[in-house]
Amino acid sequence: MNEGLTWEEARERLKIYGRNEIRKVKKRSPLMILLSQFTSPIILILIIAAFISLATGFLSPRTSFIDSALILLIVLISGVAGFLQEYKSEKTIEALQKMAAPKAKVVRSGRFAEIEASQLAPGDLILLETGDVVPADAKLIEAFALKVDEASLTGESIPVGKRAGDEVYMNTFVNTGRAKAIVKATGMATRVGRIAGKLEEIEEEATPFQKEMAKFSRNVTWAIIFLIFVMSGVSFLKYELSTSLLLAVSLAVAAIPEGLPAVLVLSLTMGAKVMAKRNALVRKLAAIESIGAVDVICTDKTGTITESEMRVTVILTDREIEVEKVEEAGEDLRLVLMCSALCNNSKVLYEEGKRLYSGDKTEIALRKVAEEFGFVKEKLDIEYRRVYEIPFTSERKMMSVVVEKGEKKLVFSKGAPEILILMCSKVYHQGKVVPLDENKMHEILRKNEGLASKGLRVLGFAFKELGEGEVEENLVWLGLQGMIDPPRREVYKAIEECKTAGIRAIMITGDNPLTAKAIAEEVGLESSGVVLGSEIDKLSNKELEEKLASGINIFARTSPMHKLRILEVLQKDSRVAMAGDGVNDALALKKADVGIAMGIRGTEVAKEASDIILLDDNFASIVAAVREGRRIFDNLRKFINYLFTCNFAEVAVIFLATIFLTLKEPVLLPLQLLWINLVTDGLPALALGIDPASPDIMNKPPRKKGEGILSKRLSLQILIIGIELTALLFLIFFLTLDS
Repeated sequence: MNEGLTWEEARERLKIYGRNEIRKVKKRSPLMILLSQFTSPIILILIIAAFISLATGFLSPRTSFIDSALILLIVLISGVAGFLQEYKSEKTIEALQKMAAPKAKVVRSGRFAEIEASQLAPGDLILLETGDVVPADAKLIEAFALKVDEASLTGESIPVGKRAGDEVYMNTFVNTGRAKAIVKATGMATRVGRIAGKLEEIEEEATPFQKEMAKFSRNVTWAIIFLIFVMSGVSFLKYELSTSLLLAVSLAVAAIPEGLPAVLVLSLTMGAKVMAKRNALVRKLAAIESIGAVDVICTDKTGTITESEMRVTVILTDREIEVEKVEEAGEDLRLVLMCSALCNNSKVLYEEGKRLYSGDKTEIALRKVAEEFGFVKEKLDIEYRRVYEIPFTSERKMMSVVVEKGEKKLVFSKGAPEILILMCSKVYHQGKVVPLDENKMHEILRKNEGLASKGLRVLGFAFKELGEGEVEENLVWLGLQGMIDPPRREVYKAIEECKTAGIRAIMITGDNPLTAKAIAEEVGLESSGVVLGSEIDKLSNKELEEKLASGINIFARTSPMHKLRILEVLQKDSRVAMAGDGVNDALALKKADVGIAMGIRGTEVAKEASDIILLDDNFASIVAAVREGRRIFDNLRKFINYLFTCNFAEVAVIFLATIFLTLKEPVLLPLQLLWINLVTDGLPALALGIDPASPDIMNKPPRKKGEGILSKRLSLQILIIGIELTALLFLIFFLTLDS
């Protein structure tokens, strides 16, 4: 077994089982992306109008082919602009995926090798170390102090201890320790692969904006078809065929806002560029506007609201020490910090001159706080040579190291305070080692509970000089250290912005409820309570709906399936943006009105299922995207108001002139109308499309679910101004008719 597969055996198995890759959701070819830009009803009517104009050119020598050429040029420009943005986004994502191509450490033919993870085969012997991403589903044959972060798969943020015989899964992360394992499943046969396979069964749903635009386009299309039929009926009675066709083309050109597709695509493309600068990569253009309409944002805690980096904030010896307020370590603090550094397996790496840390986040936090006071692990390890280690296990909940300095051997231990204190018989108090009595023990445990109630993760520390007896007995209690993953500085402001914008922020985390509540309070996220995942399991959808209606905005100890249930209940009355990073989040991301994947922590499966990828995993970037989406929708209404008012007048003038006047040709030819629609109307509409956001854009609630692009107020405004403009134009035309 220690020899692993031979290279020949591995090649044969790869032929049978295939490459160790998750099959990507079938991507659209560049041609399909381009063709999809020409499927809206408005674009299709323009294409039909172009061909009618072309046919008219053959029927009548008076008609120029320039009309049809210009119409088709407009259609082409609009389509190419949309294609370029979507194609560029796909290429950016592909580049990110290539940069993150995983490697695997493997034993082949008895020799160690590092290969591309895609070349792993079932039966391969792989080596796992701290910082590795598990490259395939495998069974452990050896494990030393192994802890695996399975958050991407299960949603559980606390690393899981593993031993020989346990299984590890593809895309999970080795937090600490090392191991050997035999690959059991690769590619689509892994747990991750099976989830990815389910995604392929879900049909791609249109975004709310795409649905609104489709409805809007259909209404406009039917109105145009109706007008063309009425116009054709009247014109066939008064004019010859070529003139009637020309009138129909003129009416179609007049009725269709040719500038609308171009202005819309330009506005969305500019929005995508603005969002990219703010660390949000748009995968689907329509998602830019859709996120502006959301009234609920569901987000994870770790890394999105917080910094995803544990930090020691308080140390308790026989006094309480706030780390940020202490400049110099006393003797009591010196011993605790030495224990932090020596009883620690985190590592330091140097990349391009930068000092980087790898290992368990808790141990990294302990190492950093020791360094702040001058206790650098690399130097201490030379002075205090490690003899051996008794590793942490989920059963023991503590870790000890024996170090040697000269003739002395010392024990340094850390672990869960309620466990470690039972191994202590003495306590370091005011510079002396004194007996640990029952009162002192209860006092220490009360302090531990006090720190834990504030959402801190608490560890206890102890030491002794090794003499006779067991290593982990008769220890001297040194103190407690409390740490937390602090919130990002910009999140408080982003949450406040959500409140003024009428957007509800909901935290859904796999973390413990005390930590979730503490972080929520710090960033200003209000909630009437905290609901646990185990409680959600007992609730019907109706009861869950009532919980949400009562103001519950924090859900803790949840799994990705809980996230999906919360989403489905919220979507009954709200437009929901869902942020996620794990493999099991992919289903919720795909079903959400806007799915937002994390660019740093996110799995490839989550990114594939999303509409937007956050390059910095920051909640504030989601709120910035909402602001940009609202700006685009406001501008959309502005240029629709402007374009449709002008088009209403054009249609009305042609219609009235056809009915009441007998002319040799339309009052406005298609070429003239194109000039008006593209130059006279189009350029100002373009300017409206890139208008900056109004200062109060985030001070009003999101539009109601079901509210269309053309509101009653906007429709009435278009009608009134359109009638005024029609009357003025018709009067001018009538007065100048003889000339």
